[in-house]
Amino acid sequence: MVLPDLLFPVLQRLSSYFHRSTVIAITLFFVLLCACIVIGHLLEENRWANESITALLLGLCAGVVVLLVSKGKSSRILNFSEELFFIYLLPPIIFNAGFQVKKKQFFRNFSTILLFGVVGTIISFCIISVGAFFLIKKIGITSLGLQDYLAIGAIFSATDSVCTLQVLNQEETPLLYSLVFGEGVVNDATSIVLFNAVQSLDFSNFNTVMALKLFGTFLYLFFTSTVLGITVGLISAYVIKTLYFGRHSTDREVAIMMIMAYLSYMLAELFSLSGILTVFFCGIVMSHYTWHNVTESSRITTKHAFATISFIAETFIFLYVGMDALDIDKWKASKASAGTSVSVSATIMALVLIGRAAFVFPLANIANCFKTRVSTIVDLRQQFIIWWAGLMRGAVTIALSYNEFSSSSSTIEQDSALMITSTIIIVLFSTVVFGSITKPLIEAMLFRRSKPAANLDSEPASLEDIRLMFLERENVAATGQGNLGPNPMRSSLSLLIRHPTSTVHYFWRKFDDRFMRPVFGGRGFVPIVPGSPTSPPDEAV
Repeated sequence: MVLPDLLFPVLQRLSSYFHRSTVIAITLFFVLLCACIVIGHLLEENRWANESITALLLGLCAGVVVLLVSKGKSSRILNFSEELFFIYLLPPIIFNAGFQVKKKQFFRNFSTILLFGVVGTIISFCIISVGAFFLIKKIGITSLGLQDYLAIGAIFSATDSVCTLQVLNQEETPLLYSLVFGEGVVNDATSIVLFNAVQSLDFSNFNTVMALKLFGTFLYLFFTSTVLGITVGLISAYVIKTLYFGRHSTDREVAIMMIMAYLSYMLAELFSLSGILTVFFCGIVMSHYTWHNVTESSRITTKHAFATISFIAETFIFLYVGMDALDIDKWKASKASAGTSVSVSATIMALVLIGRAAFVFPLANIANCFKTRVSTIVDLRQQFIIWWAGLMRGAVTIALSYNEFSSSSSTIEQDSALMITSTIIIVLFSTVVFGSITKPLIEAMLFRRSKPAANLDSEPASLEDIRLMFLERENVAATGQGNLGPNPMRSSLSLLIRHPTSTVHYFWRKFDDRFMRPVFGGRGFVPIVPGSPTSPPDEAV
């Protein structure tokens, strides 16, 4: 009896700090996270399932169990919190995406990625907004205003390409993987920037000037967020290169990398910018400069630490969404019939399909017209997979929906609750149904074709050709022999027009080697502890 007598006061003091229900909820979440990882490992080779669907379904099952235990009173274990999602879970996922991105492939296809991720998202935003404005009213939803319909366009323009990326192999299909991955990140950022722009304007008197102001706000948020991310990344590189924390403690340099990465996101939120864009470009800059300025052990640590934190956060989000889907209070508050809920969800889903097709196929063919190499052309099968990858909706969609509709006044509370429940239906349907079909569909479309050997070598060869052309021109100019043509500047411009990616890459490498690396470090910077790991985040840009 002595041990219980000693433990009782301790447990009693702990109970004053932690509410029992909170401890139970967090414990259950960690158990489910472990189950997701184990089941995901066991289903690795399964054609119809992946970790995202596993986490979502486990969350749904847990919600059903809680609903039964509470006798239908509540299914909540943890309430869906926008703050938890946007402040704690999303930043490590987006940062790791930028940190681990294959920079050569990403920037080689940067124009096409921007075309899909920015222009395409704006097209989808317009189609969904206009379609919802005319069609949802006919279903009987009349209390929503113009701002709500524009917000719906931004909410459902945000894609979730996780299921597709889990199937695609960037070594086998580097072009397709780069386009799907890059468009997914830029799309999320663009959708959130559009959503914030819609929230910041007054649409009581909408006109052409207001539309231009919306577009101007979008451009301002997009470019300032990008510049902020690059700036914070460069500051981190300069600080670590100059002070070199690793000579005393590798823990400090790992800590400063993590903290400055998170600081970039919080600074963007502080200045009402796009944290996603900021932290993504901060990750790219850190992997290009900062990562090379730390010791070998810190490089290995940060590479795996960022990937692990991102993986846990991603699994947590899908689990979180699955458990929150059975929020009985929201379903009761909507007071809509099953037919109305299905009609609204089906209408929005159809608009998503149409909006996606309206830009993927035309923009892909427009981009193909400016490509001279067969290996960079996006064929019809790849266009279909890009279209399919953007049909799934995820946590960003739910978080934006809660942000728009959860704080509505009581007069439109029913319709707002209906929009939230319709969002949940679309997310569940698209993730489970479309996600489960993704793997066999991609296998059927691509036939698991092996990657062409020339695919990776074609662009570097082109870059080498550009370099040799410029060297030849410099030698001719120095010796005064040969013919440079009527204007060397004009010939350089012609190279830029004929080989834009390779020429820009060539000039960037010259600028980077001459001005950026001496100040900010990067590949080639040798710290006091020499050496580099065998597998860096990516090759130099």
